[in-house]
Amino acid sequence: MSSNTDHIRVTHAGSLPRTPELLAANESKDANGITPEFLDLLQTSVIDIVARQRNLGIDIPNDGEYGHAMASSVDYGAWWNYSFARLGGLEPTNVDRWADAEVRRSSPGNIVLTSFPDRRDRQKFNDAYNDPSSGILAHRKSVTQPKIAGPLTYTGHDLVKSDVTNLKKGLDAAGLSEGFVAALSPGSCARVANEYYKTDEELLYACADAMREEYKAIIDAGLTVQLDDPSLAESWDQINPEPSLEDYLKFIQLRVEATNWALRDLPQDQIRLHVCWGSWHGPHTTDIPFADIIDSVLQIDAGAYSFEAANVRHEHEWRVWEDTKLPEGKSIVPGVVSHATNVVEHPELVADRIERFARLVGRENVIASTDCGLGGRVHPQIAIAKLEALGQGAELATKRLWK
Repeated sequence: MSSNTDHIRVTHAGSLPRTPELLAANESKDANGITPEFLDLLQTSVIDIVARQRNLGIDIPNDGEYGHAMASSVDYGAWWNYSFARLGGLEPTNVDRWADAEVRRSSPGNIVLTSFPDRRDRQKFNDAYNDPSSGILAHRKSVTQPKIAGPLTYTGHDLVKSDVTNLKKGLDAAGLSEGFVAALSPGSCARVANEYYKTDEELLYACADAMREEYKAIIDAGLTVQLDDPSLAESWDQINPEPSLEDYLKFIQLRVEATNWALRDLPQDQIRLHVCWGSWHGPHTTDIPFADIIDSVLQIDAGAYSFEAANVRHEHEWRVWEDTKLPEGKSIVPGVVSHATNVVEHPELVADRIERFARLVGRENVIASTDCGLGGRVHPQIAIAKLEALGQGAELATKRLWK
């Protein structure tokens, strides 16, 4: 990803709301398989959403993750679940990770991820999480996840080819040259239930070898790959009891090393890493501070680093860049619009957030973005309004930073 030359460029974190037609087609696809009619609708939908992003002021658009099927208009997991159709070695189960209540306890020097209902934030606010009127998990459709029962292989070549082909057609139609496709990181891939690999390290490197094929296909098509890796930050809350920071950093170091193995010899200027603390609408009081993991994040061989910086739990963490030097030739992609609220940010607030980062790392090194994907998290009308505010805020910041 090149540096800004005359304006703050704008992107977003990936998922955009699916159209009603696409949601219905995804449901039909589960029963009827992939038909020519489905492929035509998918391509048309991607071309339309790329044009809409351009009109909203997005310089670096994507395909809306439309090739990652969503189960319903409220969906927190498509960014992860999509991979199940692209990996061999999996077996279906009846387990929904948001409902699986198995308790797994960690001990010093031995970290394991517990179940979602046993997460520390969920235990602390158990009544709120279990109240369907609280808004935390409201209207989410239950989705089961598979388990690893054999050697992991990548089987999604036709699907990722469709992703990149549709996006490139959309970019050509919109007169744009740069775009990105999101893909699951090895660390997040390794969070699927495992009954085959003997060690965490074996599992991580198997995920790295499999997912590398997707990263390479995206890069070879001339696009940027965005590795979605909430596992670096979000796993902290999924370890019960709370571990020592030393143990946690060892835990994520394996994930950093496996990710770099997957990225070996791939061009960093076509790689960006997305880190977040999970995208559900919970209190997030048990999130790990960004300052505690930023050195680990920057070890990953990416050209740009995307992270949450707009929601009320993490906005204050812009200050980490006062004490952390951005490596030469790298960019940051901070969230300056949040997925965690229906309130649409004022463009002046968006501009203020952008300018704070620009003062610390240089105006040429800041690409304005959203905290996380908006699709499945906020209503489509609100998502579009937020993207519009993002583009308008970047325009305001540009006028002040290049005056």
